[in-house]
Amino acid sequence: MSQVVDHLAELTGFRDRDVMDVTLVMALRDLLEPESAAIYRLVGEPGKERWLTRAHLRAGDAVASADPLWAKPEALPPAADHPLRLEAMRSRSVTQVVEAGKWLYLFPIATDRDVIGVIEILSTRRLGAGSQRMVSSVLRIYHNFQGLLDYSERDTLTGLLNRKTFDESFLKVLSELPTKTQPSQNGAEDRRHEAAVPHYVLGVIDIDHFKSVNDRFGHLIGDEVLLLLSRLMRGSFRFHDLLYRFGGEEFVVLMRCDEEIHAGEAFERLRVNTERYAFPQVGRITVSIGFTEVRGGDAPAAAFERADKAVYHAKGHGRNQVHNYAALVASGVIQEATQLSDIELF
Repeated sequence: MSQVVDHLAELTGFRDRDVMDVTLVMALRDLLEPESAAIYRLVGEPGKERWLTRAHLRAGDAVASADPLWAKPEALPPAADHPLRLEAMRSRSVTQVVEAGKWLYLFPIATDRDVIGVIEILSTRRLGAGSQRMVSSVLRIYHNFQGLLDYSERDTLTGLLNRKTFDESFLKVLSELPTKTQPSQNGAEDRRHEAAVPHYVLGVIDIDHFKSVNDRFGHLIGDEVLLLLSRLMRGSFRFHDLLYRFGGEEFVVLMRCDEEIHAGEAFERLRVNTERYAFPQVGRITVSIGFTEVRGGDAPAAAFERADKAVYHAKGHGRNQVHNYAALVASGVIQEATQLSDIELF
């Protein structure tokens, strides 16, 4: 019993979801001694779901493996490739089968809103009823703690990430970028290095004339507009793009992309989807969007200010537009912002 308590204490001692998932599979391996323990999550749009490996630990592994946070959806296994996982999620109950003399157990992982994945345990021996109850109990604690994290990290209205989680995510992104651009020594080699460096983009989304929506229809209808826009955002961006509500009618996206043009296409997709959507009672609304590439050594406030300047330009030139800050500077439309210090302004 003390071993179980120790693992639960370790599991609930982290506020990082990646670390929590790794800690969970480590606990299951130590407690059950299976051949492997893994967490798989179902991600992607309905009809195009894929399996994302959150943590996978074999008996002899020193560390757990996982798919990269920014994995491309087409590189992940389609949902239909693993029907047993889908069945466990659908039934919301433990699924067990015998394969080549080994026992495979699948435990559904649920949130307050939905079933989002499975714990998969492969064992050379059958798990008794007591062991299965123990796993289910650990998962209930895991679920409850995930709920507490959601409460502290997510906007209560839209379910998107809230403003106070932005800095931590931004700094994680920043850790993957070089702090400064080095002088070119070898053209071909530098181009290969540049291609290997990840590119991140920060976008700011602002609803046009939102105050008039609240004034004409009331704040309840205004809240419904915010909720519906958050759903349009989820459908317009990839599952791993980080979506935030900063407050009021202002939203932020932090995404990884190969080129700025790809980011522009994603933001344009949201603009068009919003323009075409018929919001109940309100009718049509539009959004103004600005985005900028995250630079090595950026402060969160500096990147946000650049994207916000592009939004300001969109609003001053007709609204319902998407603008790239770098393109505006290159064309001489706006002046390059002075780099802010690293003092956090959020």
